[in-house]
Amino acid sequence: MKSFVTVKKKSTVNPDGTATLYHGSKSGICGAIAPLSRRHCDFGKGFYMGTNRMQPLTLICNYPKAKIYTLRLDLSGLQILNMEAGLDWALLIAYNRGKMETARNTQIYDQISALSQGYDMVIGDIANDRMFVVLDRFFNGDITDLALINSLSALKLGKQYVAVTKKACNKIEILEEQELSAKDRDELKRESEANRSKGIAMANEICREYRRQGRFFDEILEAGE
Repeated sequence: MKSFVTVKKKSTVNPDGTATLYHGSKSGICGAIAPLSRRHCDFGKGFYMGTNRMQPLTLICNYPKAKIYTLRLDLSGLQILNMEAGLDWALLIAYNRGKMETARNTQIYDQISALSQGYDMVIGDIANDRMFVVLDRFFNGDITDLALINSLSALKLGKQYVAVTKKACNKIEILEEQELSAKDRDELKRESEANRSKGIAMANEICREYRRQGRFFDEILEAGE
């Protein structure tokens, strides 16, 4: 019988305006769902859910009490910011990870810091293990914005839905909770490392192609636009 881990399940947006999503927890959800992630996450503090079941699984596979949740999210009545993969997406992640402090009090800093204010939910591409490496190279000035954006398209990341207010968290219903066995976690570790290596190799190829095109992170911040 196949391990449940190897089944590639993806989110479905249902006709009734709900979405089926996935959340990984290191030791299980205790109490009510709340926007209580660590501060320096892609879209700030919130409750993070993914459209691809494998994504949260690879984040929790090193924890012996890890659990995977299948969730239903009711999107009705929520103020939603839908971020397309591109420079604004990358800069919002940079801001939330504390990478834009040198640009504080500039126009671009103020624009990005205000981007997600007033919203209950932020939806955007996941900066997973493969993309995290490329993002760091962009933040460190090793690649340009064009190399970054073209890497986004090629890596085909899943989407993440982030409930950033209590109102949004109240719209989430747990459908299923499942604990990961030691065998499941070992399989996930191997698959995660293989996917990471494959993604980095693909991104490296794209970054070489665009190494003389576009702007670097410090140039964008210095321009303040």
